[in-house]
Amino acid sequence: CRRLRYGLHPYGQLECDQRLAIYQEFSITNMSLGTEWVVDASGCEVEKLADIAQLKLVFERIIHDLQLNVLGEISWHQFPEPGGVTGIALLSESHLTCHTYPEFGAASFNLYCCRDRTTWPWEKMLRELLGATAVNIRVLGRLNYTNDTNLEEIGQWAS
Repeated sequence: CRRLRYGLHPYGQLECDQRLAIYQEFSITNMSLGTEWVVDASGCEVEKLADIAQLKLVFERIIHDLQLNVLGEISWHQFPEPGGVTGIALLSESHLTCHTYPEFGAASFNLYCCRDRTTWPWEKMLRELLGATAVNIRVLGRLNYTNDTNLEEIGQWAS
């Protein structure tokens, strides 16, 4: 195996057929880099969208209910009138963010978890906590694939 003769592989001292057997054993991998929820809430109560304490409550519920792990402090910023708020929590699982737009009665949330999590009841909770009349939830699987590399292609590297 030409590439492996130059010390570019931890199994460099093995014969090519031994390396190919090891590769065959570990080559098929089901991979998911997590799930991302992109959530837009509209028809929200304007006062709640400008209230950092209320938005902290939303974050607390998400973090608690999904057993997420916050790294450091959650960062919050309130903008001048009409007083929209941005919040971000760095998680060991990735991140949780929100942006509110009181002038439009809207809030956007983004939760990305690199580990499997149950779905949080976004619609129910945002109706309850922010007075949302409509909630749009998009769920994105992040880089879901099965790596089943064609072993004949690998054979072309062996010589």
